[in-house]
Amino acid sequence: MPAGGGRHRGILITFEGIEGSGKSTQCARLAKRLREEGHRVVETREPGGTPFAERIRRLLLDYPTPGASAEPIEPECEAYLILACRSQHVARTIQPALREGSVVLCDRFSDSTLAYQGYARGLGLQVLHRLNRFTTRGLTPDLTLLLDVPVTIGLARRRHPERVQNRLDREARRFHERVRRGFLDLAERHPRRIKVLDGTRDPDSIAAEVDMLVRRFLEKRHKLKVRKS
Repeated sequence: MPAGGGRHRGILITFEGIEGSGKSTQCARLAKRLREEGHRVVETREPGGTPFAERIRRLLLDYPTPGASAEPIEPECEAYLILACRSQHVARTIQPALREGSVVLCDRFSDSTLAYQGYARGLGLQVLHRLNRFTTRGLTPDLTLLLDVPVTIGLARRRHPERVQNRLDREARRFHERVRRGFLDLAERHPRRIKVLDGTRDPDSIAAEVDMLVRRFLEKRHKLKVRKS
């Protein structure tokens, strides 16, 4: 069930991309602009989005601490931890905000699970689809903005000396290449929902395209509401 379904539902817009794609920056910029226009906006992220889910996020991304040796995290374990976060996140943050009619902007959502744990880790896509539907109670984004950059650019941004690297940043380049191919394949499969943006451009140019796509989506949604009323 799309987030926009129902008479008084809000809108769920998700931002996706590989590490260093710039999605978090664009998510924050869009939130600011929408608030300035009078929209009620909820900014959130995955993994995380609630106090409990944020604790799982730290476990996922900060383990092991740099220089420490630790047992590898199995792909299935990683997937279940992320899905546990999403279950809490949807129930405690996203769905209540949608019921209030808010625009929910989420930095990563279910497409990331398919790209990272499916395409990159090799877990079955059909299994992940079913688990996602169960975890989200059928909730899917209304609009997804995929910021696409070559892996060399994304990793250079993330591995800058002034930035702290997490567990995923330290993955091999071939892993990130699989993630990117996964996102682009998902965009080909769902062109009406997932819009691909060139993330190599300057932030202002990207923000202008984000604005255009979101305005177009909101206008179309408003026209549909008027027709139904």
